[in-house]
Amino acid sequence: MDNILREDIRGLIRSFAIQADEAVLIHLIRTRLAKPLRARLVLEDLTGCGEEPPAEPLHLDIEGTLRPCGGFLVAVTRAE
Repeated sequence: MDNILREDIRGLIRSFAIQADEAVLIHLIRTRLAKPLRARLVLEDLTGCGEEPPAEPLHLDIEGTLRPCGGFLVAVTRAE
């Protein structure tokens, strides 16, 4: 696999992870949620495919629970 493509993929995932981490923490602080937070992360191809879409489009759906634990969050995830 081309190194530039690999770097693009990893850069996108890193950016998402940082932004998602901040968004979840801000949400939990604002809502003062004391119970587990159920979350879903979805990855989809947004590229216009024209008349011939791929036989298997890119789709990744991960659900999990974020549990408050002594001031920290513990993530429990499940990939589908």
